[in-house]
Amino acid sequence: MQTAKPRAEILETHMEELMPLFCELLAAGKTVRFSPRGTSMLPMLRQGLDTVTLAPITGHPQKYDVLLYQRDNGQYILHRMVKVGETYTFIGDNQFVYERGVREDQLIAVVTGFSRGEKACSVTSFGYRCYCRIWHYSRFLRRVFRALRRRVVGVFCRKTGAKSS
Repeated sequence: MQTAKPRAEILETHMEELMPLFCELLAAGKTVRFSPRGTSMLPMLRQGLDTVTLAPITGHPQKYDVLLYQRDNGQYILHRMVKVGETYTFIGDNQFVYERGVREDQLIAVVTGFSRGEKACSVTSFGYRCYCRIWHYSRFLRRVFRALRRRVVGVFCRKTGAKSS
């Protein structure tokens, strides 16, 4: 007879409260897993459903790596790096505006994998690497599609009196 695994208690807290612990573990060469909040990395990461694994940054980050960094205002961000130079350029998978000028001293950790329920996804897999490139280079088409969809919904809602969501 199979016994059920005990469920871990879930504690929700703000990233600012966990960062000292995360930094301590990362400095010791350990990895950290957490569930990110927000929609900026959709469709790759879904709030409340997926977890990411962070590891210390070794060497120079590569284009398309997803990194955790801290903005000058203190906010912690988990986005994809799309340009490497003297500073780095980031963008969320569900965003259209680049964040330029991120310095190396702002980088905290790199995502080495993520989980969707019980399924683990590696950032080194062929499918994931293809997704990164296709999703980044389709940014313009996605933006056009989103604008067209808003116009169609707007016209439909005005004619029928329905509310758009």
